[in-house]
Amino acid sequence: MNQKVLILCTGNSCRSIIAEALINAELEGIHADSSGVKASGKVNPNAQKLLESKGIWKEEYHSKTLDTVIDNDYDLVVTVCDHAKESCPMFPKPVKTIHVGFEDPDGKGYEAFEETYQEIKEILLPKVKEALNK
Repeated sequence: MNQKVLILCTGNSCRSIIAEALINAELEGIHADSSGVKASGKVNPNAQKLLESKGIWKEEYHSKTLDTVIDNDYDLVVTVCDHAKESCPMFPKPVKTIHVGFEDPDGKGYEAFEETYQEIKEILLPKVKEALNK
């Protein structure tokens, strides 16, 4: 049975999309969604380009607001920016929440997205597995 994780950030255009794609590609038995507290409505082109280059981009990845996922059952909510951590909403059912912050690559060069990808892969994935006791 798949465990479900929600990756939450402010704009849902870079960090949370990258984390969603990495979890879905690399962590067996775990399905991730992502959402933004104030969703931008678009995926950053560099984030999409990076995920395409890694072969883990899916057309279903898009920037979405919290109200589209708040009623889903999650085993874990991960905030990846301080703003999302501070404004993380109450979910209808109790859910474990952890915070693993990353610098926002938005507005920076492609290299910043590659660095963020590596940080998420090396730091976030083990913490998600640990939090879910995988």
